Amino acid sequence: MAQGSLSLREYLDTAVALAIDAGAFVLSHYQRGIDVEHKADRSPVTAADIGAERLIRAGLAARHPSHAIVGEELGADAGGASHRWFVDPIDGTRSFVHGVPLFGVLLGLEIDGEMVVGVCHLPGVGETLAAARGLGCTWNGRPSRTSSKTSLVEATVVYSDCRHLERRLGPRWTALQSATGLQRGWGDCYGHCLVATGRADVMLDPVMNPWDVAALVPILQESGGRISDWTGAVRVDGGDAVSTNGHLHDAVLDALGRGEPRTGLR
Repeated sequence: MAQGSLSLREYLDTAVALAIDAGAFVLSHYQRGIDVEHKADRSPVTAADIGAERLIRAGLAARHPSHAIVGEELGADAGGASHRWFVDPIDGTRSFVHGVPLFGVLLGLEIDGEMVVGVCHLPGVGETLAAARGLGCTWNGRPSRTSSKTSLVEATVVYSDCRHLERRLGPRWTALQSATGLQRGWGDCYGHCLVATGRADVMLDPVMNPWDVAALVPILQESGGRISDWTGAVRVDGGDAVSTNGHLHDAVLDALGRGEPRTGLR
């Protein structure tokens, strides 16, 4: 895997610095009555989303002008590059606009088709998860590890929107709730970070885009967990996702109906 002249540590340091800068910009608009518009899919977008992505793009362009960038708000460029950055300036914009601090800045790097660097900075709660292939995952500078639970009955399951789960899973969602110890709507990237830090055991996301999931792949893998789509495949082209502590992954995939036809994706 070609990494150019820079190490993964240097790429990781860049990602952390840019995510923190973008998070400071986002916080300058937080709980300030910012105007909200809606995109074609009815998801919200604000000046904070667009400004934060522009800030990250400018930082990447100054450091790595040949790299591709895929962003939620401003699209994709330089499609043929071996190095591709995925940017979600505010993952959890609905939380942001409601004044709830469970939103994050996501920044991930793919080299030659492999996700190798991932950062999730949560400015509203003062947390940063950072990971690179072979370098582990840190949580505010400390090593981050998933939980050791091996039984679903002990598991805490988090999610973003129960309506999506009810539509996708029907009675399977009811059965999974009954089979697990605790269920809470601590969703979006925050839920995946709870799994990576051992504070939750399973995170379910029935609707994902590439910028939603890309940065989370190294974070979960390097913290000892697993992240995949609902068939078990590791992918960053959108669809759905489930994060677990690793021990529970196969049991959760079975509960989700692994291998059955998937519906309801966008």
